[in-house]
Amino acid sequence: MTRRPYLMLVLILILVAFALWIDLSSQITIINPFNQTALVERNVSARLGLDLRGGLQTLLEADLPASTTVSQDDLNVARQILENRSNALGVSEVVMQVAPPRRIVAEFPGINNPDQVVASLQKTGLLEFVDMGSSPVADGTVIQTDFGLTSDVPPTATSAPTESTTSQPTATATTTAATPTAAPTDNAPKVYHTVMTGTALDSVNVTQSSTGQNQIAFTLKADSKQIFADYTGAHVNQYLAIVLDKTVISAPVISTKISDGSGVITGKFTVQAANQLAIQLRYGSLPIPIKVVESRTVGPTLGQESVQKSLFAGIIGLLIVILFMGFYYRLPGVLADLALIVYALSSLMLFKVIPVVLTLPGIAGFILSIGMAVDANILIFERLKEELRAGRTLRQAIDLGWSRAWPSIRDSNFSTLITCGILYWFGNAFGASLVKGFSLTLALGVVVSLFTAITVTRTFLHVTLDNIKTAEHPRWFGL
Repeated sequence: MTRRPYLMLVLILILVAFALWIDLSSQITIINPFNQTALVERNVSARLGLDLRGGLQTLLEADLPASTTVSQDDLNVARQILENRSNALGVSEVVMQVAPPRRIVAEFPGINNPDQVVASLQKTGLLEFVDMGSSPVADGTVIQTDFGLTSDVPPTATSAPTESTTSQPTATATTTAATPTAAPTDNAPKVYHTVMTGTALDSVNVTQSSTGQNQIAFTLKADSKQIFADYTGAHVNQYLAIVLDKTVISAPVISTKISDGSGVITGKFTVQAANQLAIQLRYGSLPIPIKVVESRTVGPTLGQESVQKSLFAGIIGLLIVILFMGFYYRLPGVLADLALIVYALSSLMLFKVIPVVLTLPGIAGFILSIGMAVDANILIFERLKEELRAGRTLRQAIDLGWSRAWPSIRDSNFSTLITCGILYWFGNAFGASLVKGFSLTLALGVVVSLFTAITVTRTFLHVTLDNIKTAEHPRWFGL
């Protein structure tokens, strides 16, 4: 008897313990034993879709003339920016899908403030870098800039320099060119000069300084480096405000000329604040104007009762499969049942960790995959019985059963995965999130079932049956 099956058994038991931990938790926290700080802190509660929880459903459309062609790339970028804005509002589990040729379908399960979400989606998201001179300005201050007040709009750079700031940003950002001037009258509010806008940013990342402080590193596009170098060289020790939709989100001081088109924004940033500011700099304005065509609050059409009935149906299906396998295939069937339980626990763990937003079709896909999870076992056990009848030893029968059944298992499961891929593409291309959810849960179920059939069941068989003489217990194998 080799040691390999026992090593695999230990790994499988570790997987089961981890899956149980995730499945029975709504929040997981992993603590660093050296400094007692949280290495991982994550919400892993089950996420239900719009049809089960209710929420907000919004249809967005490119606000351009019907004759104007909207590119797929622009729609995808707009979807990503809008999703970032929504998540910045604390709206998790948002589902946004592009519906060509010019629409985006947005779903917000469990939302309780639809007006705030719709207002956020309709924001322009204009990111500007504004010359504040030697006057400091507080975060959150609303100012007036000269951007767009004149027709002369040269392409310009983006991003801010170095020096301390304690901003706590919460949105998204990138934009279009910068420009000139506007002089205030005696009674008019002061108009500040926009040096550049967000379109000149090439990359933005969160890094750490040599002292371990969080900072935002940025680089500019090639055609904007000289503009930025000239400005920062002439305005050392002055303030350059980062402004989103005319609201100051940060106002660092220019500490030195930035001639290579790269620099850092430093300050007392937490990891979260640094990441949020990086997102604002990376995703500012939408590539195309967007309007809300329709927005409606959706009640939970199915609700808790339907969720309970779906879970009840899943449990009944699982029990019937377990009873059938145990009755027909005897001892190998019982071991396959144990592997099926590992499958169910692992699948639920993946749904919570990824996370998968579960709709009723998604739950149906999972229940369907339970039945499919034993397909491979049935093929393998039938081959196993044939090899045992031919006089093979149990170890030979197990190995030959697996190797000879594998082509059929491979082809059937891969054909299912191809179908899932087509359904996922269809749901993604046409905004059919229910079809997308079904295909995703079914595909995950197929992948996990392959693992449990090929690895888990085989390990259980070797560990349990290697010392059993088949001839003495033929009934244990349904012979």
